[in-house]
Order: sequence, then structure tokens, then C-alpha cells
Amino acid sequence: MNYLTTVLLLIISTALINNMVFHFFVGCCPFIGVSRRVDMAIGMGAAVTFVVTVAAFLSWVFTWFVLAPGAPVTTAIWRWLRPGSSTVPDLSILSYLVYIFVIAWAVQLVEMYIRKFFPALYKAFGVFLPLITTNCVILFVCLEIMKHVGPVPGSVPDPWGLDKALIYAVCAGLGFALAIVIMAGLREELDHCDVPTPLKGPGITLAIAGILALAFLGFTGMDTNLARVLRPTPAAPPPAASAAPSH
Repeated sequence: MNYLTTVLLLIISTALINNMVFHFFVGCCPFIGVSRRVDMAIGMGAAVTFVVTVAAFLSWVFTWFVLAPGAPVTTAIWRWLRPGSSTVPDLSILSYLVYIFVIAWAVQLVEMYIRKFFPALYKAFGVFLPLITTNCVILFVCLEIMKHVGPVPGSVPDPWGLDKALIYAVCAGLGFALAIVIMAGLREELDHCDVPTPLKGPGITLAIAGILALAFLGFTGMDTNLARVLRPTPAAPPPAASAAPSH
């Protein structure tokens, strides 16, 4: 029950409360550029969710086994090269480089799949599909997972296993998809509205994005209240009766 509660709180916190677009303001380039139609927004949201999930899986594996301080593969190689050494190998300085290569590989996989089976959607995406490589959401998720990965016990305060890392990645992608689909639906309605000329295009889009960010602030504290309901504080034991004074 405690595990399910933790997972539920992680899902709500990642997708709604700490939404990648409206809370951390990452991924704004595709959020503005590919939110003109709902079908394009759904496709972009699905593509980002898939890429961020694959990237999170590979980044967790690389971080746990190779990059983190005391990673088993790196430690085994170091002990073989320098037997008797007490140095703890640490390749975390290479994290950015490894994550970027992982993200680029995942984006190429998605791009080839969409170009093969959905050519119309591929043409609609245009330059924004390969630009998923530089989407801040994906790198942000990988770096956030890196903060919670530590093969050495006690090396990180809140260690995540692969299950939590994948749940976080999927919910981050779904939160991005939710944001871009909401924006696309509003922008489609704006085509039938009389928008002032100075605000047409990115101007009204950014104004609506700010209003949506304020609206998502309404979810603040939802995880705390839900945790209080799902994890009730145990009642304090009644005080022991004092012994009667002897005469």
C-alpha cells in the first residue's frame, strides 16, 4: 500500500503539480511551434513521451552501472586495472554527453518510424521533429533521474529504482502532452476569434500560456493533502495511568 501511494503521488506531482511546461517552463519551443492543431499536438506529445521514456530507461541504466560514483561496471574495471586501490571511480562528469547521445538516438528512431508509417504527420512536424533532440524536457528528466540514482547505499537521499524512473519519465511526457493539447485546442478556437493585431501569433499564445500556468497553480498542495489522506498519522497511545500514592 505504501508503494502504491508513493507511485500515485509521483504521478500526480509530475503530470499536474510540477508540469514540465507550466511549472519548470521547459519544452516551450515545440509547445509554441507545434500547438496550432490538435492532431499535431497529440502526435508531438506521443513522440516526446516515447522519446523521454526510452531516454530515461537508458540514462538510468548508464548512470547506475557506469556513470554514478561507485558504479559496479566502472568499479570492476578500475579494480582490475588498479588492484588494491581504494579510490571510488566517478564518471558522472560525462553524464551530459552520454544523455545527449542517448536522446539523439531515440529521436532518430522515432523520426524513422513516423516517416515510414505516418508521412503526412512527418511533413506536418517539419523541423520540430528533429528538434526533439534539443527538447529541454527530455534532458531535464534525465538529469532529474540522475539526482536519484546511486548504486552505493546512502549516496543519495531518495534513491529511485528503474520503476520510479520510468514512471517519472512517462508522467513527464504525458504532462507535456496534456499541456500542448490544451494549448492546441485553445489556438484552434482562436482562429474564429477577433484577436487584436499586435497580439496575433506568438503574442496571444504566450499570454494564454501564462494564464494556463496560473491555472495549474491550483494543483499546488494537492499531493500533500492526498498524502495526508492516504497515509494517516497513527494515533498516539493513551497516557499510562499514574500509580495511586501509597499511604
